[in-house]
Amino acid sequence: MAERTGPYDELREPQKRGQATEAILRSAFVVRDIPILVPAYDNEPYDLVVEVGGRFHRIQCKTAYRKSEGTVAFETVSTRKRGDGYDREDYDGRAEYFAVYDPVNDSCYLISVSDAATGKMEIRFREPKNGQRVGINWAEDYRLDEQLEELRQP
Repeated sequence: MAERTGPYDELREPQKRGQATEAILRSAFVVRDIPILVPAYDNEPYDLVVEVGGRFHRIQCKTAYRKSEGTVAFETVSTRKRGDGYDREDYDGRAEYFAVYDPVNDSCYLISVSDAATGKMEIRFREPKNGQRVGINWAEDYRLDEQLEELRQP
């Protein structure tokens, strides 16, 4: 884990971290023999398209960050700086999935845009101290391999 996450942690510029996340996620699909298409321009609401089960899926890549003990989170909206402030837009109808790289655990997740929380989504990888079980987005439910297996089903 430290082999990849150590250098990743040294990237301070958000754009470089985003580029590293995209590269890590692309390689995760490639090693699973999933064909990838990449838009020619950087202004699309998705970062890549994958073909799974004979269908194409638009993917928005996101970087998770430590939220609290046992959880990571990622933004489920696009934020663009405008002259008069910020513009936030969701991905509903503009992408089908978030591919999320979690540098805390060196893990990859695939989450349907329609299932994602609005604004920000937390993923829990460790049991909470209070024993809560309801309303939690468990990491194992979104692991890349399990989600790809579901997408391969007719």
